[in-house]
Amino acid sequence: MRSAATRPMLPPRPDMPARLCEIDDLSGLLAPGSRLIGVDLGEKTIGLALSDVNRTIASALETLPRGKFKADAEKLLAIAAKFGAGGLVIGLPKNMDGSEGPSAQSARAFARNLAPLTDMAIAFWDERLSTAAVERTLIEADTSRRRRSEVVDKVAAAYILQGALDRLGYGSRE
Repeated sequence: MRSAATRPMLPPRPDMPARLCEIDDLSGLLAPGSRLIGVDLGEKTIGLALSDVNRTIASALETLPRGKFKADAEKLLAIAAKFGAGGLVIGLPKNMDGSEGPSAQSARAFARNLAPLTDMAIAFWDERLSTAAVERTLIEADTSRRRRSEVVDKVAAAYILQGALDRLGYGSRE
């Protein structure tokens, strides 16, 4: 993993904190071989997913219980360091009409507070209906209600991350 001194600098944007970027700008900010971590922020848990080093496939990683921000950030950043992540894709729960309610504001606040603690690029991905799609898939796979509750957040994080990888052109490589 590159040190902070050798990682590409994020372009300055007056409307975004230093580490936040648009999803379309994320590719140019990542070191070769660095992974992405997908983040599904819930009220009680944080679902995490991890890309492969080629950034083509997102896999569910784990679900962390939510606590205070500092502890959540430390756990997330330790996992990112362990897997050589160069960036985070945080699910942005927009309303169906595209507006942003309290959950989206909470996700943005989490990212704003996390940005000064890391040199990783952080981008958002519209996660509308991701949990519903994952729930439907798990039900179709005849997953028990108990098991669904254990895995839904990390699988939703994988769904979010895969959408971002596909948008960036990584997931559609042959």
